Amino acid sequence: MAAGEEPEQTALALKILVAGGFGVGKTTLVGAVSEIRPLRTEELLSEAGELVDDTGGVDQKTTTTVAMDFGRITIRSGLSLYLFGTPGQDRFWFLWDELSQGSLGAVVLADTRRLEDCFPAVDYFEHRHIPFVVAVNCFAGARTYGAHEVSQALDLERGTPVVLCDARDKDSGKEVLIRLVEYAGRVHTARLLDAVESRTGTV
Repeated sequence: MAAGEEPEQTALALKILVAGGFGVGKTTLVGAVSEIRPLRTEELLSEAGELVDDTGGVDQKTTTTVAMDFGRITIRSGLSLYLFGTPGQDRFWFLWDELSQGSLGAVVLADTRRLEDCFPAVDYFEHRHIPFVVAVNCFAGARTYGAHEVSQALDLERGTPVVLCDARDKDSGKEVLIRLVEYAGRVHTARLLDAVESRTGTV
């Protein structure tokens, strides 16, 4: 490196999951923020699927993700996020373990009209100690609840961020991702310090 030149910044790519119930807006969020054409694995809802998928509250939905959505967004120079949108139905949950490997954290999208639909995702990430934020997708016509009310209703662990957002809006979605990266960074740093202290015997 010549004198006066700035050192090259190492590019960092982080894996983020976008999870939540059926029809909550996962595909929409990934598509809104992705700077590349998102990969989607959506298929038309079938008559057979109607017997196992609860479409209550999302009667206008005609397609469903059957594998994953994939997108990419650059947060700042040298920091990119790879987004993996998970399928929302229980019958596709076998994919979650594969998708979650190596992830920094997750966004759990929530719809206050069907808040119970995101309980499985919250439980999944809590039990696996994967940092996550809850992003409340503010649908038109839905009653507005504050972040504290949503946190209480979901019985979230103390400190888990709740963010209000519009999954259709790129800036809103980017803010959710920034909050996740900041929160996950703090969690992983604290865990690393705890591990070092336990090995060295320091308090």
